[in-house]
Amino acid sequence: MTFRLSSSAFEHEAGIPVRYTCDGEDLSPPLLWEGVPEGTLSLALIMDDPDAPVGTWVHWVVYDLPAAMSGLEEGVPPEPELPGGGRHGTNSWRRLGYGGPCPPGGTHRYFFKLYALDVEELGLPAGASKGEVLRAMEGHVLAEAALMGRYGR
Repeated sequence: MTFRLSSSAFEHEAGIPVRYTCDGEDLSPPLLWEGVPEGTLSLALIMDDPDAPVGTWVHWVVYDLPAAMSGLEEGVPPEPELPGGGRHGTNSWRRLGYGGPCPPGGTHRYFFKLYALDVEELGLPAGASKGEVLRAMEGHVLAEAALMGRYGR
């Protein structure tokens, strides 16, 4: 089975509903994954917007998710530790947790990237940046799955 990331809220390359943006309730969307590779000990998730005028804008960083998890429910609370395991990193607003699409204008692409890792923990405290997480993951990525949604104003 292929390592795959999806959402019941929107299809790959389709529009992200307002509910999951700064114009709505700013809730994290429900995410599901399947086909986690054998040998996976943890998962990490990064959501970013490469179309932001200031360069790639980081919306969500989550790591040390248990390999046995098969998804995240809608509206993950912005606490340092996630219910069921895992840690929140810091987004580009310098906050923990999810920050929904909020483009200054036009339509942007939002990439949710899920990484299967061969380590149980990255050795980072809650609040790590995307860069710190990516550096800690080097040499430990078994597979990557992606989901892209669009949102415009």
